[in-house]
Amino acid sequence: MKIPALIKRNVALFSLSQSFTGAGMQFSYGFGPLMVVALTDSPALAGLSVGLVGVSRFLVAYPMGKITDAYGRKPGIYLGLSLALAGSLTLGVSMLMHSIAVFVAGLLMFGMGMNGAQQMRVGVTDMFPASMRAQALGYLALGSLFSLLLSPLMVKCADMLSVSTGVDPLGLPWFFLPLLIIGGIAIVHQVKPDPKTIGMNLADYWPGIPKPPATAPKTPIPFSARRLLADPSIRLAIVSNCAATGNMSIVMVLTSLVLHEHGHSLIAISISHTFHSAGMFAFTIPLGKLADKFGRSRIMFPGVFVSLIGAGLVAFTPNMITVTLGTFLVGLGWAGANVAATAFIADRVTTQERGRAIGVNDSFAGATTIFAAFVTGPMIGIAGLPATGVTAVLLAMLPFALRAFSGPMK
Repeated sequence: MKIPALIKRNVALFSLSQSFTGAGMQFSYGFGPLMVVALTDSPALAGLSVGLVGVSRFLVAYPMGKITDAYGRKPGIYLGLSLALAGSLTLGVSMLMHSIAVFVAGLLMFGMGMNGAQQMRVGVTDMFPASMRAQALGYLALGSLFSLLLSPLMVKCADMLSVSTGVDPLGLPWFFLPLLIIGGIAIVHQVKPDPKTIGMNLADYWPGIPKPPATAPKTPIPFSARRLLADPSIRLAIVSNCAATGNMSIVMVLTSLVLHEHGHSLIAISISHTFHSAGMFAFTIPLGKLADKFGRSRIMFPGVFVSLIGAGLVAFTPNMITVTLGTFLVGLGWAGANVAATAFIADRVTTQERGRAIGVNDSFAGATTIFAAFVTGPMIGIAGLPATGVTAVLLAMLPFALRAFSGPMK
């Protein structure tokens, strides 16, 4: 089916906005653990940054979905990006003040903003029929791939400026982000009409889709997270996404700490995280097409398994090449699991409740990230870096255990 020009334009705008704003999440995962250690002198607290991102996601995902279900996707995205802008500046200031309290406030704001802006994913699924929904998520992720080119460049500039200014190089990149975020907001403003409007009237925008027959209006059943979770297949999709997300959260902390422990520079760490992000975003379009063609579960479960292998490489191999390969595989596995699980949930609900349904999925993923962060720091302090790798592998095994118990997805 040919994609209408209006839909192509809107997806391209969302993707371009992602390319402007995506670098920030790489900083929060890549440099966040190092910022915590620099501010507290405690490696045992290294997982705090990832935990704060998880807390912010848990707090904002469902409420933001409720806002966008009620008022449209764009207002929620504007709110998210505005929060991210304020959080970015606060994070930069935290390093100037050498304050862990300011860091915590800044990362919570930034995380809530960036996770709120993830309503772009909901907007993209709104604009496509179910048969193309997973690959649509891949088109959006292409923008995040372009943002990978910006991240090492910004780090390099910060590294050079820190020599002449005396400002901590971990803080400087955060001051560059607001200009990109403002650009992202301006681009989202050009998306018209609101994706929710398109989703509620797909046949008006896709000539190949027949209009539904006219029927008497029915009183809609109020959305209920409990009703959503009563579906065993949706529970399995959420657990798969959580397993891949929790695994990735641990590995992103591990990657920074392992490479730092072996004496690699911030630029080398940034490059390694760039490969991780390439795994997350570079293959989402083919993964989405495969999920549309062969079914969500045939991409979701292999994705979780690939992330399991990657976690083992990061935790138990000693050099930068194998660690970078491992973190790349973790990103690739997460991409398959996330795209397939998100598309599966989007397929099962109406446009009017899609923001909240995907918000429930994201809230559980945020809770898993919080768990991963609480586990990571103390385990590093007690048993060393490899022990956290074991936890990441065990997390990735959960959906396979649940599938054996509850049966295949329907």
